[in-house]
Amino acid sequence: MQIGYHASHEQYSPSELLTLVQEAEAAGFHAIMASDHFSPFSLRQGQSGYVWSWLGAAMAKTQVGFGTVNAPGQRYHPAIVAQGIATLAEMFPGRLWVALGSGQFINERLTGEPWPSEPDRDKRLGECAKIIRALLHGETVTSDGMVRVKEARIFSRPSSMPLLLGAAITPETAAWIASWADGMVTVVQPRDKMRAVIEAFRKHGGDGKPINLQAQVSFDETYDLALDGAYNQWRMSVLSSDELVNAPTPEEIDRLSEKVSREDVADRVRVSADPAQHLSWLEEDKAMGFDAIYVHNVNRNQRPFITSFGSKVLPALR
Repeated sequence: MQIGYHASHEQYSPSELLTLVQEAEAAGFHAIMASDHFSPFSLRQGQSGYVWSWLGAAMAKTQVGFGTVNAPGQRYHPAIVAQGIATLAEMFPGRLWVALGSGQFINERLTGEPWPSEPDRDKRLGECAKIIRALLHGETVTSDGMVRVKEARIFSRPSSMPLLLGAAITPETAAWIASWADGMVTVVQPRDKMRAVIEAFRKHGGDGKPINLQAQVSFDETYDLALDGAYNQWRMSVLSSDELVNAPTPEEIDRLSEKVSREDVADRVRVSADPAQHLSWLEEDKAMGFDAIYVHNVNRNQRPFITSFGSKVLPALR
């Protein structure tokens, strides 16, 4: 099982994130997962670098693998996504995976196009996944569905196909993506819910395919500091999936999360100042069958997290 570091573009400038992932690699993290946003979730986060530019620099400055979750179809044309994947995979063979998801309005609304219903977003994602895969295989693609493509072809392609995963947080989505994705990425939830997502994916065609987890934690020198940091930066995690997907702006998400309490955040994010507790959580994740876990320390104090995990958590997991 790989333990990776999550690079949050919502919270840090691209240059600071580049330094952090280099430090994470040096500390022993096996891989990096980077977010792909146009807007942060909150004005308190305040950043949102362009991940595709950043990936080229970060992969050139490190040796570990990278992954990101991308929403093709509105902000991104799938042919351009395929070209970006192909370029990075050709330059850095075997070091890139991309998970495809249906997106969030806060990132997609910039085009001015209407925000589709959930069934239409899923239909659009399915079309985009087929287009991207076909282009990466060297096919010339024309499509006249929800996303239009005319005689597109990728000329600079990698020697081997990078993994195209699907993003899911519900059993229904997991069952659907199992039919077309090379694997799945999901997020930390109560264990019964995560188990249901895993089982649905495996039962409907995902058996034997990799399953990655993004684990939101808050580690700091004391529990109170860890909880305060999580509350400041990641309280929106308490909101429902529907609220997060459909909110149009960071200001609206801040408004929706005004009444969230610190206790609510502690129920949603793994908050602890004890490396042994974080190790225990990760060992439980490992027992559930995850192939890779990308740990996202949601507060602003990254270096104590990287140092402590590098010296006390990662060696124990190995």
